Amino acid sequence: MGDLKSYLNSLKNKRVAVVGAGISNTPLIKLLLDAGIETTVCDKRKKNELGEDAIQEYEKHGALLWLGDNYLDNLTEDVIFRTPSLMPSNPALSKAIANGTILTSEMEAFFEICPCKIIAVTGSDGKTTTTSIIAEILKNEGRTVHIGGNIGTPLLSRVDDMTPDDIAVIELSSFQLISMQKSPDIAVVTNLSPNHLDVHTDLAEYVEAKSNIFVHQNKNDKVVLNLDNPVTRNYAINAPAGEVLFFSRYNKVDNGVYQKNGIIYESRGNNRNEILRTNEILLPGDHNIENYLAAFAAVLDLAGYDSMRKTAKSFNGVAHRIEFVRELHGVKYYNDSIASSPSRAIAGLKAFTSNEGNFVSKEKRKLILIAGGKDKGIDFDELAIETNARVKTLVLTGATANQIRNAVINAPNYTQEGSVSDDVPVIIHKDDFEEAVKAAAEAANEGDIVLLSPACTSFDRFKNFEERGNVFKEIVNRLV
Repeated sequence: MGDLKSYLNSLKNKRVAVVGAGISNTPLIKLLLDAGIETTVCDKRKKNELGEDAIQEYEKHGALLWLGDNYLDNLTEDVIFRTPSLMPSNPALSKAIANGTILTSEMEAFFEICPCKIIAVTGSDGKTTTTSIIAEILKNEGRTVHIGGNIGTPLLSRVDDMTPDDIAVIELSSFQLISMQKSPDIAVVTNLSPNHLDVHTDLAEYVEAKSNIFVHQNKNDKVVLNLDNPVTRNYAINAPAGEVLFFSRYNKVDNGVYQKNGIIYESRGNNRNEILRTNEILLPGDHNIENYLAAFAAVLDLAGYDSMRKTAKSFNGVAHRIEFVRELHGVKYYNDSIASSPSRAIAGLKAFTSNEGNFVSKEKRKLILIAGGKDKGIDFDELAIETNARVKTLVLTGATANQIRNAVINAPNYTQEGSVSDDVPVIIHKDDFEEAVKAAAEAANEGDIVLLSPACTSFDRFKNFEERGNVFKEIVNRLV
C-alpha cells in the first residue's frame, strides 16, 4: 500500500503508454499528464473519431499520440497501461513484455495503492447488481463507499479522497482480472458459465481469469462463492482466504447465507439467524434473490440486518437490468439490455414467468421477447428451450438472429409428436433495431410484457449495452 503521489513519482523517469483512450483510461491519462509524466496515448480510433476536444487536451499537456490502424506498433515504453478489452496475450503487448516493458492497468494500479478495504465482485451474471446492492447496504450502514471498476467509474484518480475507514466496492470483469497480481480483502464470485469465448482462448482461460479475484488473497481475507454453481463451488478447494463463505438458493450452508422456504438465513457454525423473507425484496426475479444472498454474505461482518433489510425493501435496481420503461395501452415494457449472455436472458425470462421467487412471478404469463446481437461463440440451446416454454412472440434482430432462430426451431420442445407445437413462439425477424421494437409493440395485447433481453453483446451495432438500452427506451417512449 502506498499513496497516489508516491506512485506517480515512481513513474516520473519512465516513458509511459496508455493503450485505449476510453472511459476507464481518460482520467488516468489526465492524471499522468498533470503529473508531468511522459505519456503516449495509443488508440485504434483516428483523430476525427477520437474528437477534436480530446486531441487538443492531450496535445496541450504534451502527450504523444499514436492513433489509427497501427496504434500498437512500436510499443517500447517502460510501462504500458492496457485497456481492459485488450488482452495481455496480444502479440504487440507480448513483444513489449519480452523486451522488458511492465504491463499494468488503471485497476491494477488502484489495488496497489488503495488505502481502504476492497470488496470486489465478479461472475458471468449478476455482478453489477450484486456490486450495487453491497454498496447500498454499506451506505445504509453509514459507511463511506467508493463504487467503481467495470461499472464505469475509474477509481485511481480518486485515491486521495479515500480514507482507511472507507470501503471500495468494485465490479471486475475477466478482462480486468486476467492480469491481476493482487486480490481484494473480500472477493465475491456470483456464478460462472461460458462467456466471452470470442475473446478468451477457451473456457479454461476464462475460468482461470475469474479465479484471480481470490488466488492472491491471504489468511486475513474472505471469499464468497456460489454453492449452487459447480465451477464456483470447486474454487473453494484452492482458495487461500482465511474464511470461505458460501451462498445458496437451494441448499443449507454451514458458513454463509442461504434461502429456504422463502426465508434468507445467515448460518455460521451452530448459529442460524433469519435476515428477511424473499418476498420483501423489491427487485423482481429469482436471480435477484441470488444476488442478495451473495451481497449479504459479503457484508456479514460490516453491516447489520437492519441495513440489509432496508436495502432489500427499497433498492429498485440498476439501469438496463430488468428496468421498467413504461406502460402503454396496458402493455409493460422492460429494458434488460445488460443480458448479454443466454444465461442472463434466461434469468430475465424466469423473473416474469417462474413459479418461484418474489412478487413479479405472479404475472406467470408468456412474454414478447426481443433478442439478438453480436456472436460471442456461445450456443443458444438452453435459451431456445426456455424461449419455447416462456415466450409467445420472439422478435429477432442483429447478427445472431438466424442462430437463435435455428436453435429455437430445433429445440426438443418446439415440436409435439412430430409436428410443430401450437404453444411455441411466433418468430419475427427484423434487421433494423427500431423496426424490431415496433414489431414487438404491434404483437402485444393489453396485459402483455415486452422484454428486451438480447442474450448477446451489443457490439454488432452499438458501442455498449448502455447505448442499446437507451435507444430501446427512446423508441419505446416514442410509441403512441
